[in-house]
Amino acid sequence: MHILLVAATPFEIAPTLAWLENNFQQKSEGVFEKKNLRVQTLVTGVGMTATAFQLGHFFAQHRPDWAINAGIAGAYDPNLAIGTVVQVLSEHFGDLGVEEADGSFTDVGKLGLSASATLSNPQPPIPNLPACKGLTVNKVHGSAVSIQKIQAKYPEVQVESMEGAAFFYACLAAGVPFAEIRSISNRVEPRNRDAWDLPLAIRNLNEVLVGMLGVI
Repeated sequence: MHILLVAATPFEIAPTLAWLENNFQQKSEGVFEKKNLRVQTLVTGVGMTATAFQLGHFFAQHRPDWAINAGIAGAYDPNLAIGTVVQVLSEHFGDLGVEEADGSFTDVGKLGLSASATLSNPQPPIPNLPACKGLTVNKVHGSAVSIQKIQAKYPEVQVESMEGAAFFYACLAAGVPFAEIRSISNRVEPRNRDAWDLPLAIRNLNEVLVGMLGVI
């Protein structure tokens, strides 16, 4: 089986990379093999543009059996504690559209420029991993006013990232089965980096990743 592990930054999957180096045979840069399992890592860079380009380039040359997008996320849902690892089953392009004259926002789905601004994963959910709905943005929300507006427009979304929808789009377009795994590093609230817990989020995320790869 060929698994593609996708992350925006190397530090988000650093513990998993160390585990692969210690437990697999490294065939080339970012490519690890053990018995019938091949794990290939792809660090795309932050944001939708970098993610879409890197995945499009990769899928033009390779066809993995499964792609996993792993990273941190902010939580809108107050029931998601910091450090919780979730699987994102749907993604919404949160700022792809137009600003109306009254300051409101209309996304590409409502404009009729796309079938929908929401993308869903058709694969069965991963057992025993909380499922949620994601919002993908180019600018993470950091003020009370903008947070209130986005929650009023998309009350169903539970987590926010900068890459998820691009990952969904690329995998769906290429016909590659996929999963998005995120660990909550912070609440979506007026920006306060002191309230983030990156070490906890990254530790928990990578424990889940290693567990998944260890049983394949």
